[in-house]
Amino acid sequence: MPDDSPQDKDAESFDVVMFRGKTEDGAGAQVVRARPGRLEAGEVRPLEEGKPLVAGEVVSLEQRKDAPALFNVKVQHKVEAPAQKTEHHGPAQVATAEYREAWERTFGRGSSALN
Repeated sequence: MPDDSPQDKDAESFDVVMFRGKTEDGAGAQVVRARPGRLEAGEVRPLEEGKPLVAGEVVSLEQRKDAPALFNVKVQHKVEAPAQKTEHHGPAQVATAEYREAWERTFGRGSSALN
């Protein structure tokens, strides 16, 4: 009788991790992740309320019945790193459009107050 477990439905789309120890700060775990054509070392950590996600993936892990040391990975959400502008000259632009509009209302366009 065939097994209908997720790992048997499509052997080419496997995505598994194996834990290999705690992170240096003890807040997460070091893992080795295997996917088709890729073998990666990384970390998994619990989500923390109020802490931003900069890049990476939010995943859920399910222990495999056929290999208890391995966990199936299900990607819940992928967080892309913000794109870096390569051609930027001068200081960072930190003023928003609203800030500039308020500046112009207060000091007028082309004010020489700072000159």
